[in-house]
Amino acid sequence: MAGAGVELVALGDLPMDERDTGDDEQSPIDQVAMTVSTSDDPAVPVWTFRMWTIGLFFCIVLSFVNQFFYYRKEPLTVSALSGQILAVAIGRLMAATLPKTVYRLPLTNFHFTLNPGPFNKKEHVLITVFANSGFAFGNGTSYGVSIVDIIKAFYKRKIYFHAALLLVITTQVLGYGWAGLLRKHLVEPANMWWPANLVQVSLFETLHEKESKKGLSRLKFFLIVLAVSFAYYIIPGYMFTALTSVSWVCWAFPRSVLAQQLGSGLNGLGLGSFALDWSTFQSFLQSPLITPWVPIANVLAGFIIMVYIVIPAFYWTNVYDAKKFPIFSSKLFQGNGTPYNVHKIVNENFEIDMAAYKEQGEVHLSTFFAMAYGLGFASVASVITHIICFHGKEIWQRSRSVLNEKPDIHTRLMKKYPTIPYKWFVVLMFLSIAVAVGTCVGFKHQLQLPWWGVLLACALAIVFTLPIGIITATTNITPGLNVITEYIIGYMLPGKPIANVCFKTYGYISMTQAISFLQDFKLGHYMKVPPRSMFAVQVLGTIVAAVVNVATAWWMLTSVENICDTDKLPADSPWTCPNDSVFYSASVIWGLIGPKRIFGSLGNYSELSWFFLVGALAPVVLWLLTKAFPRARWLSYINLPVILGATSMMPPASAVNYISWTSVGLFFNYFVYTYRRRWWQRYNYVLSAALDAGVAFMGVLLYFALQMNGTSVTWWGNDSHCPLARCPTYPGIVVPGCPVI
Repeated sequence: MAGAGVELVALGDLPMDERDTGDDEQSPIDQVAMTVSTSDDPAVPVWTFRMWTIGLFFCIVLSFVNQFFYYRKEPLTVSALSGQILAVAIGRLMAATLPKTVYRLPLTNFHFTLNPGPFNKKEHVLITVFANSGFAFGNGTSYGVSIVDIIKAFYKRKIYFHAALLLVITTQVLGYGWAGLLRKHLVEPANMWWPANLVQVSLFETLHEKESKKGLSRLKFFLIVLAVSFAYYIIPGYMFTALTSVSWVCWAFPRSVLAQQLGSGLNGLGLGSFALDWSTFQSFLQSPLITPWVPIANVLAGFIIMVYIVIPAFYWTNVYDAKKFPIFSSKLFQGNGTPYNVHKIVNENFEIDMAAYKEQGEVHLSTFFAMAYGLGFASVASVITHIICFHGKEIWQRSRSVLNEKPDIHTRLMKKYPTIPYKWFVVLMFLSIAVAVGTCVGFKHQLQLPWWGVLLACALAIVFTLPIGIITATTNITPGLNVITEYIIGYMLPGKPIANVCFKTYGYISMTQAISFLQDFKLGHYMKVPPRSMFAVQVLGTIVAAVVNVATAWWMLTSVENICDTDKLPADSPWTCPNDSVFYSASVIWGLIGPKRIFGSLGNYSELSWFFLVGALAPVVLWLLTKAFPRARWLSYINLPVILGATSMMPPASAVNYISWTSVGLFFNYFVYTYRRRWWQRYNYVLSAALDAGVAFMGVLLYFALQMNGTSVTWWGNDSHCPLARCPTYPGIVVPGCPVI
C-alpha cells in the first residue's frame, strides 16, 4: 500500500551469535564463517565478453519484462533469480563454444579474448548484479516511473520524455554517491554482515558445485518446468482468465452483495477463493518459494487479523461511514458513495482548487484503504521500538566494534584489489544532485518540486542511510522513509501532488538505492569481486535499466488505449495498473489535498494517527513477555513489524494473492523443506525461476500475438464473477450496477 509501510526483507529475525574462537582465518560471525569461502584467486578474469554480453542481456530483458507486466491486473515480477540460474547454462555454453583466440590491438599492449576459460563465479556475480539492476534491486521497476504514469494516465497531463528519463535516472542513481562514502563503515567491517547476502552466496556455491550424475540435473529440471509454465499460462492468461481468482462463493450466490463481499478474491475478503495461475501467487509479494516459512507465517497471521477480524469489525459497525463505500478499494469517494472527481479540484497550474474542493467535499476512503494506512503507521513505528528492544544491544556493540576491530579474513583478501578512490563517489554524488536539481528546476511546471525540496530530500536520505544501513546489515530489516517524506512535504507544500511524489522518491528511493548499493558491494566483498568492477556494473546497470523502464513505460502509455482507466477499459482488459492506482490515490491524499486535511486536525481520519503509538508500544509488550516467559520459544518467532505490515501491499494486492502466496510458501518452505530437504535444496529456487520465466515469456507473446490487435475470447470463463463485491451496503446509496438497499 503506497505511502504507508516499511520494507521488510523476509528472511527471519533471530538473534545472531558471534564466534569467540579468535581464529583470524574465519569471520567472527558464525553464519558468515559457515557460508562464505575464505579462499580467493585474484587471477580469475571478470571483465569478460561473457560477463558483459549475458549481464546486459538480462538487465535489458528483465527491465522490459518487469515494466511491461507492471501495468497488468496481476503484475508479475521476474526477479534476478531467473537470470542468476540461466546465466550458468549460458556462460558454460559460451565457454564451450567461443573461440579462445587472443586478439591484440596494433601499436598497443592491449589484448583480449572472447573465451578466457571456464565460466567462473566472479563473472556470475557481476551478471547477477546486472540482472538485479533489471529487477530494480527488489522493486521490480524503477520507482520514479510511477510518477510518469500518474501524470500521463491518471492526471491526463503532459510530461516530456527527456524530463521523465532524467527524473527516473537521477532517482535511481542519486544514493550511490554517499553510499560509496560509507563503505568503510557498512561494507568492510565483519560485524556489518548483511544476512540476506548469505542466501545469494549459498546459491552461487550450489550452482557452481559439480552436479551429481544421479537424478535430474538442475538445467533439465529448469527447462521442463519452463516449458510447462510457458504452455499452461495461455489458459489463465488468455483463454480462461477466471482461473486468476476462483471465487466459487460468487458463483453460488450471484445476486448476494454480502456473499460476494465475503467470497471475492479480487474485491472482497476472499473466503474460499483460490488461484490456478502462477502470476497470482507471485504478483505483488514476489515468489513464495524464496521466503522462509517464519516470515510467511507472520504475514499470514497479520493477514488473518486484518482481513478477517479488523475489517469486518470496522465495516459492519459502519466506522467512518464504511457501508457507503466498497469494502475493498484503493479509489477515492465522496460522502454520498460516488467516486471522487479529482480532476474537478485540480486547477490549470496543476494545484488544488480550494473553491472546487469545498464544493465537492472531503475525500473518503474505503474501510480497507483507511485501515491499511493505520496499520502502515503502526508498522513504521513498530520497526523502531522492535529494533531497540530486540536488536538494540547487538547493534550498539557491533557499531562500536566497527571503529576498533581489525580487518577480518574477507577484508584482508579484498586488499589485493585496487580500491575505489573516494573522489569517484564525491563526483558521482555532486553530479547526480546537480542533475536532479537541474531536472526539477528546468521542468518545474511538470514536476513542481523546487530546488530546496531536492536538497532537503537528499539531506534526509543522507542522514538516514548510515543508521538504517547498520540496522539492515545486522538485522535484515530495512525501515522505509516513505511515510516520513510524505508527511514532511505534505505539510510544507500542500496542494502540489507531483511535488509530493517527487520529494518522496528523491528522499525514500535514493536511501533505498544506497542500501541496495551497499548490500551488493558486500556480496562482492564475500565473493571477492574487484570493487571497481562492482562499481562499474552497478552504475551502468542502473542507468541501462532506468532507460529501458522509461522507454517501455512510454511505449505502453502511448500505445494501449485508455491504459489504467478502469472506467473506459473493457471488462476483461489486463491493463488496470493496480500499483499506479494506489500511487495516484496516495498523491491525492498526501500531495493534492495534504495530510492535514486527511489525517490531521481538518481530516476525517485523524484518529488513525493513534496507530503510531499502538505500533510503538506493541514490540515493548512482546519484549516484556519474552523476558517474563523465557521458555515460551514460540514468542521468538513473532515479528510484530512483519505482522503489522503484512497487508501493506493491500491494495493493490488482493485477498487471493495473499491466500495463494502463504499457502504455497508454507508448503514448500516448511513441509518440503522439512521432509524433503535434499529436493528443496536442489530444485526449489530453480522451480521458482522457471515458473517466473515461463509466465513472462508467454505473457509477452500473448500481448504481441493477440492482445495488441484486440483479439480476445468472450465467454463465461473470462467474465467477472463477483461484480457485486464492489457495491456499498448503506441504505439509499445509488451506484450503477448495484442494488439500492
